[in-house]
This record gives sequence, structure tokens and C-alpha cells, in this order.
Amino acid sequence: MTGIDTDSLIRYLVQDEPVQAKAATHLIEKKCRREDPGFLNHLVLCETTWVLDGCYDQGKESIMRTIEQLLRVAQLRVESSHVVWKALEDYRKGPADFADYLLSRINEAQGCLTTATFDRAAGKTSTFTLLK
Repeated sequence: MTGIDTDSLIRYLVQDEPVQAKAATHLIEKKCRREDPGFLNHLVLCETTWVLDGCYDQGKESIMRTIEQLLRVAQLRVESSHVVWKALEDYRKGPADFADYLLSRINEAQGCLTTATFDRAAGKTSTFTLLK
């Protein structure tokens, strides 16, 4: 298994740097296989959503589709994909960032009953408790 970092994933997704995009595409489409997948950890997913939003002006719908597609690709393995699916559903319905929902779902998977936050958007959801 090969770990894929955010830069490599972004180059693959947006195809904006020809040399790097070609190398990233070769890695993901030719080197990563169902039997020997590329690995995407939670940090890479969070950074990818921030980059797609902040640098490439992709909206929430586009980012959701991208995460969902990454979860469905057989030659990629996503860290704790069941947790990421829950976070994606929360993100689809809620006002906070994907990273906030992923954080709360990771905490929940570790036995936390809630996640304390000062983030008002996240605090409006059931997996967070807003600190005042």
C-alpha cells in the first residue's frame, strides 16, 4: 500500500500542473490497484476539502461528490471509511466544515459522547456541544 499526500491527490483531482498531474495520475490509475491500494488518511481528506474550497473555489456540492467518489474508488483505501461516510452525511446536512464533522465522528468512534467546541456552526449539530 502507498500513502498518498494532499499535494498528489490535488494534482490528480484538478489536473492543473501538467507534469505533477501526469505523475499523480500514473500513480493513482496505474500503480494503485485493488490488491495494493493507495491510502488516504483523514488529514489528507481534510486538507483536500480546504484546498478545493479555498484555492479552487469548489462549492460544498462539488466537494461532497469528490469525497464520495474517493470513498468508492476500488484502488484507494480511505482511513476508517465508515467514519468518513458518517461525516460526509453530516456535512451534507449541516452548516459546519467537513473537517469538523470528521473530527466529531472520529471522537464518537473512540467513545466520546460529544465534542466540545467554540465553533458556532459546529455547535448547532448533535455531535457537538457549544462552549459558552
